[in-house]
Amino acid sequence: MHQAANVQFERAVHEFVRWRAVPEEARSPAPAWWWGTAFELRGVRQPMPNDWCASLELPDRATYADGAAVFLKSLAGQTSLPWPGGFPGHA
Repeated sequence: MHQAANVQFERAVHEFVRWRAVPEEARSPAPAWWWGTAFELRGVRQPMPNDWCASLELPDRATYADGAAVFLKSLAGQTSLPWPGGFPGHA
């Protein structure tokens, strides 16, 4: 896997944790910038670091593809995007 993709995925994992920490009714829509990372890694069967698995509420040794599925699920059915200043909660 390309190092840049790994760095982008790590960033998304940390953002996801911040986003999920906001109560759902006060949470902004999921950010569109997760789409690119999720699509890029949706077929990668390499295991993620266990701390990332835990952050995404996945079992140890889950793959990058499993993590990508978490991001895609959070974006599915979404009809609006957050303003950058409104992430992870509503502004």
